[in-house]
Amino acid sequence: MFKTIRNAWKVPELRWKLLFTLFIIVVFRIGSVITVPFLNTDALAGLMDEVSNNGSALGYLNMLSGNAFASASLFAMSITPYINASIIMQLLTIAIRPLERLAKEGLEGQKKVTAITRFLTVGLGLVQGTAFYLYLRSSTWQGTPVTLYNEGGAQVFSAIVIILTFTAGTALLMWLGEQVNKKGVGNGISIILFAGIVAQMPTIIMHLVDYIKLAIAAPSVAGKFFGLVPGFVLIFFLLVWVIVFMNDAERRIPVQYAKRVVGRKMYGGQSTHIPIKIGATGVMPVIFASSILAIPSTIQMFLGDSVKDGFWKGFFDAFASGGWIYCIVYFILILLFAFFYITIQYNPMEMANNLRQNHGTIPGIRPGKPTSDYIAKILSKITLIGALFLAFIALLPIVYGSVTGMQNLGLGGTSIIIMVGVALETVKQMESQMMMRTYKGFLD
Repeated sequence: MFKTIRNAWKVPELRWKLLFTLFIIVVFRIGSVITVPFLNTDALAGLMDEVSNNGSALGYLNMLSGNAFASASLFAMSITPYINASIIMQLLTIAIRPLERLAKEGLEGQKKVTAITRFLTVGLGLVQGTAFYLYLRSSTWQGTPVTLYNEGGAQVFSAIVIILTFTAGTALLMWLGEQVNKKGVGNGISIILFAGIVAQMPTIIMHLVDYIKLAIAAPSVAGKFFGLVPGFVLIFFLLVWVIVFMNDAERRIPVQYAKRVVGRKMYGGQSTHIPIKIGATGVMPVIFASSILAIPSTIQMFLGDSVKDGFWKGFFDAFASGGWIYCIVYFILILLFAFFYITIQYNPMEMANNLRQNHGTIPGIRPGKPTSDYIAKILSKITLIGALFLAFIALLPIVYGSVTGMQNLGLGGTSIIIMVGVALETVKQMESQMMMRTYKGFLD
């Protein structure tokens, strides 16, 4: 990877793209420390310390934003409204025929779909910003309100400013991501997520240092913590290695094209394959599952002191992050969403029809429905392997934190998958651009 970056730096065009991408990351980090008006940053930071590790939506958002929400900054909501809007548009494109036809109209259709996604992002940003403001307005930390000016016309004005600032930050991040797509290297939205997650690394290192200091100060637990810290580091690098290995793993379905004569030319006759990646779903099933499991704890935050005991307290405690019920439901949801996402992405019948129209066959399998059933069977097996891999990556940090008590390190399976996946994808894009430049040089 470092060799690829060094080689890309030697090419003036790629060097400019790398510098532009770094500039966008710097702008993102600057915006992450610009405070939103009318919020008590000290009270909000104390409140986020209490909720960031309990599996709530706010803690999840704070992780993706690189601790920007805990700082009450311009980019507090991160890029999550855009991600949600993109997911909604993908689902609507399948469910609504006019949108499906629009998406298949080529470049012009894609532009219209992108424009709709932008408007939907702003709308979701307003809704999400309003929900967060209502929560913050009703929240206190050690008796100190999180929001300022909570009476009369000043309250209305401060609410409008806070909500619009949150929404404007999301819209600005969406625009910055699109600029990276046009003038930089890599996927802009992924790069912003990557930067937010990497920004948490110093905090994780500080927590590790705190555990080491605790071990030194308390000799009775020294052996425990000195063993756990290397274990944490080992698990981190193990997860990175597994993600890199599985990212390139694929199942290749062999395809044989029949020879045919058109005029005086002969076409076909070659053997090829259909590659199906084991990690074709990416991190989407984990994001979907995390979002759903964050709902109970988020509702508990809004209810506040009214659920301190009784049935509902037991219900919410059962879905607390790190509990065995949480882990089981998390595992099942990852599997279900993985199969759902593959069903959206791949249509075995359409793949079989395309093969038949191009005079292609899978050796030993008859064309038509047998080919479709064969592809569907392979997809099911590959999806199961990929889903089990995602569940392992997502659950291992949770189980490790519950067993060892090291809960506040911020090592999440979702963040590791995003971080490693974006790094690999960006390096591949740089390699492809250098290869294109090499071929262009030969042609010139």
